[in-house]
Amino acid sequence: MNQVIEETFALVKGLQANDDLAKTISQASGLTAYDLQAPAKNLYPFLAPLRHVIPRVGNGTGTATNWKEVQAIIGSGFDAMGWVPEGQRSGAMSYTTANKSANYVTIGEEDAATEEAIAAAQGFENLRATMSFRLLQKALMKEEMGILGGNTSMALGTPGTPTLSASGSGATLPAATYYVRVVAMTIEGYNNYLKAGVVPSQTTVTGADGETYTVNGGSSNLSAEADQAVTLGQTLFCSVAAIQGAVAYAWFVSTSTGTEILQAVTTINSTTFAVALATGTQNISTFTADFSANTTAFDGLLTNALKSGSGAYVNSLATGTAGTGTGLTSSGRGSINEIDTMLETMWNSYRLSPTVLYVNAQEARNITTLALSNSSGPLVRYEVAQSGGYQLTASGTIEWYYNPFQLNAGQRIPLKIHPYLPPGTIIGWAENLPVQYQSNEVPNVAEVKTRRDWYEVDWPLVTRKREVGVYAQEVLAVYAPFAMGVITNIANIG
Repeated sequence: MNQVIEETFALVKGLQANDDLAKTISQASGLTAYDLQAPAKNLYPFLAPLRHVIPRVGNGTGTATNWKEVQAIIGSGFDAMGWVPEGQRSGAMSYTTANKSANYVTIGEEDAATEEAIAAAQGFENLRATMSFRLLQKALMKEEMGILGGNTSMALGTPGTPTLSASGSGATLPAATYYVRVVAMTIEGYNNYLKAGVVPSQTTVTGADGETYTVNGGSSNLSAEADQAVTLGQTLFCSVAAIQGAVAYAWFVSTSTGTEILQAVTTINSTTFAVALATGTQNISTFTADFSANTTAFDGLLTNALKSGSGAYVNSLATGTAGTGTGLTSSGRGSINEIDTMLETMWNSYRLSPTVLYVNAQEARNITTLALSNSSGPLVRYEVAQSGGYQLTASGTIEWYYNPFQLNAGQRIPLKIHPYLPPGTIIGWAENLPVQYQSNEVPNVAEVKTRRDWYEVDWPLVTRKREVGVYAQEVLAVYAPFAMGVITNIANIG
C-alpha cells in the first residue's frame, strides 16, 4: 500500500512540473460560488387604477345583466309650466323609458411550469405560488384595459381618403410621387401597437387546450389611396377626417402604388413627412377588413361614452394645420377653455359634473403649462412651509381642476394620469351622481357585474407540467354614460 501511495505522489509531482498545469487558478476558471439573491425581482409595473375603484357586484345569472331606464319624466302641456284652472285636473305626465342589457363575457390568462422547473426553483422561490401571483397580475392589467377601452359595439369602419399637399422648402424628402393610406386605431389597438411596435390587425390564439380562436387587434379597415407629387425641399402634409372612437392613426406611405409601409403613428388625425421614408417596416397586406371590435368583449368606459346615443359630451378638436393639429388653449384665468366648455355643457345638459379627470402624461404637462401662464399667475394659490427662511421646489403640476358650474359654489376635480390613456385624449367621469339624482336607484354609476369573479383553475395533471388558468365572467355595466365627457384629437403644445 505504501508503495502505491509513494508512486501516486510521484506522479502528482510530475504533473505539477508541467508548465501548463502549474498556472494559478483564477476567478475566470469559474470555480466560484454563485451569489443569487432570492426571490426573483419583479421589475414590471402593475397598474390597474380603474378596477380598484369601480364597484364589483356579484350574483349575476343568465347570459346578460338587464335593466330598465327611466330617461325622462315629461309634464303635460308645456313641460316647464304647471298652471291649472280652478276646479280642473292637470293632464297626465309621461315617461321616456328604455331597456338596456350587457352580455357577460369571459376574460382570463394561463401559465404553466414543468416539474423540473418547479424542482429547480426550490430554495429560490415557490414557483407555483409566484406563477399564480404574476398570472393574476397580468390578467388584472388586461381587465383594466377592458374597463377603460374594451370594444364590442363600435366599429371604426374605413377612414376617408387622406388629404395631401406639398409645400415649403428646406426639407430632405426626395422628389417623387408619394402614395398614402391610413389605418385608425382604438385605444386597445394603440396600446397593442405600443407593446408590439406594429399596428395590430387580427391574430389567431392557440389556447392551452390546443384549440384556436381569433382576436381583433383594434384597427380599422385600410383607407383608399391618395397620391401627391413632391419636389425636393418640400414637406408632404397628410390629414384624414377624424373618426369617433379612434385615438390614433397609422400612416402608410410609399413611392409606388399599393406598396405602402408604416411610416408614422400619431394621436391626432394628421402628420407630415420632411425626410426620406423608413424602409423595412410593416406593410399594408394584413389590413383586409375592420378589426376594431370583438364579439367576445364588453364595452369599456371610453367606448360607452363615444358610441352613438350615449348622451356623453364628446369633442374632437379640429384638424388644424396638418402635422400640428389643434391643442388645448388657455382661458387666461388659470383654466383650459376646452375643459371649461365640457364642464359647462355637462351641467347645462344633465346638471352634473365629473368627479375625476383622467389624462395622459402629455396632457397633464400641457394643462399645467397653460394654466400657469403669465396672465394667470396672480390667481394661483400656493402654500409655503413655516420652517424658517424659504424653500423653493422646481417644477409642479395641476393636482385639482375647479369646476364652477355646480350648485353651492362649485367643485374641485382631481386630475389623474391613467397609464393606458393615450396622448390626445381626456376623459371626465362622474363616478357618483350628485345629490339631485338621489332618488335614481343607481347606487353605482358604473359597476363590474360578475357572474363568477376571479377564480383559479389548476388543470388536471396530464403531462409533467403544472398548468394554471385564472378567469372571470363579468361585464362592465355603465348605467349613466351621459355622466362622462371626452375630448379627443388634442395636439401636443410642446
